[in-house]
Amino acid sequence: MNSHLIITCEHGGCEVPAEYATLFAGHKALLQTHRGWDPGALILARELASAFNAPLFFATTSRLLIDLNRSIGHRQLYSEFTRDLPAGRRQDIVTEHYRPHRDAVESQVDRVIAAGQRVVHIASHSFTPELRGVVRRADVACLYDPARAGERQWAAAWLSALARQRPDLRLRRNYPYQGKGDGLTALLRKRHSSDRYVGIELEVNQHFVIHGGAAWRLLRQDIAAAVPGFTVRPACETVLPVEVN
Repeated sequence: MNSHLIITCEHGGCEVPAEYATLFAGHKALLQTHRGWDPGALILARELASAFNAPLFFATTSRLLIDLNRSIGHRQLYSEFTRDLPAGRRQDIVTEHYRPHRDAVESQVDRVIAAGQRVVHIASHSFTPELRGVVRRADVACLYDPARAGERQWAAAWLSALARQRPDLRLRRNYPYQGKGDGLTALLRKRHSSDRYVGIELEVNQHFVIHGGAAWRLLRQDIAAAVPGFTVRPACETVLPVEVN
């Protein structure tokens, strides 16, 4: 069965639409932190999509307005800035800033599977090096549902290939979060069988983003080169991936 790669980035920016700006007055600094977005996740997603000429679905609205990687009804869907808004205004946020991204990804997955192909979905994320005083001891991790053999095998192959290229990296599975938890991949698993849908959340430590430079560029290249089952396009090709924002 042929596999079709798609790339998504749910927390690609910390933008706040103008009509909601007053909700975040005095909190601009917070929007710039890991609570507001996943620094580095979108540039990594763009480069993965470009490397494999894969469709890219991304959003740049801050997760403090609404978290695109949470299900409707989840307690973390809204932040402290939006959860107490009137129901109608919260629904407007869902309609304008949540459903467009989710619907686009879900429709793409549905179309590919209906055409008889398997979807490999990489969702690009990053994590803060330290949370509530606890240091995260990983550089790169893959989140997946261990009950789904396809995801278990695919993640193992990706991390094994990356370990061969970069033995200096600390690689983890289902860390610093559990891959079977709530998220866009979890929703798609409920709709599609394990032989037709492989959902992997890629997590990269933000210390690479913070320090930037050659180490961050090299990590992005090595992550792409280790992706199993797909061939990286030659660097000289200029075909751009499909992007849906």
